Amino acid sequence: MSDSLNKITIITGAGSGIGKATKELLRSKGAIVYNLDITPGENDMPEYFIQCDVRKREAIKAAVDKVYEKEKRIDWLFANAGVHLFANMEETSDEEFDNVIAVNIYGSFYTVKYVLPYMKAVGKGSIVLMGSDQTFSGKGQSSVYGLTKGAIGQLTKSTAIDYAKFNIRVNCICPGTIDTPLLHRAVARYSSLNNEKYDDIMKALDAAQPWGRVGRADEIARVVEFLLSDENSFMTGSLVSSDGGYVCQ
Repeated sequence: MSDSLNKITIITGAGSGIGKATKELLRSKGAIVYNLDITPGENDMPEYFIQCDVRKREAIKAAVDKVYEKEKRIDWLFANAGVHLFANMEETSDEEFDNVIAVNIYGSFYTVKYVLPYMKAVGKGSIVLMGSDQTFSGKGQSSVYGLTKGAIGQLTKSTAIDYAKFNIRVNCICPGTIDTPLLHRAVARYSSLNNEKYDDIMKALDAAQPWGRVGRADEIARVVEFLLSDENSFMTGSLVSSDGGYVCQ
């Protein structure tokens, strides 16, 4: 029997990319998965989609409360929603800075904050936050994005310590370069700004990975499933790389 069976799960930003892949994997294993996103993803079931802008804490709270009111518990949370920005500090506008901070930090912080009381009430739960290879290492043209992913790593560790006594595990998945719409938007921006061919950038990204290619969303989804599950019952506060060997170079 799958550990995912009947687990009431919230995923933010499950309309595309890693969030979508994780949603589809968990549902295939029998989990009840709610997608909290601005717009529904392809083939999203209306009863399991809740419109939510994670930049707005009141919207997050309303969405989390709605899941609890319907299901009477929340077992798992994957705080996945995020945005990327290719830019150094001088190139980053105030509006871009505010948006990346709002989605990546505020969104993660408040989603976890509003789920925790429901997990505490039943004395168990599992949370995965979305980190990055930049949780560990720096990259050029990533000043504000890297800032947020470093912060997510520290949020993971501190929260894991605070809530271990409530039997709530908190871990962080740290993907490398993954073939998602987020990546393709970032590459398109980089191509435009630097007058480099899109296909050449993608080939360079493949070559930069020791594994010889960028990752797939379904590969990350399987790691997230493990981190959420009770199969890793003694694992909390961990920052888990799934990056084709990029950060070990």
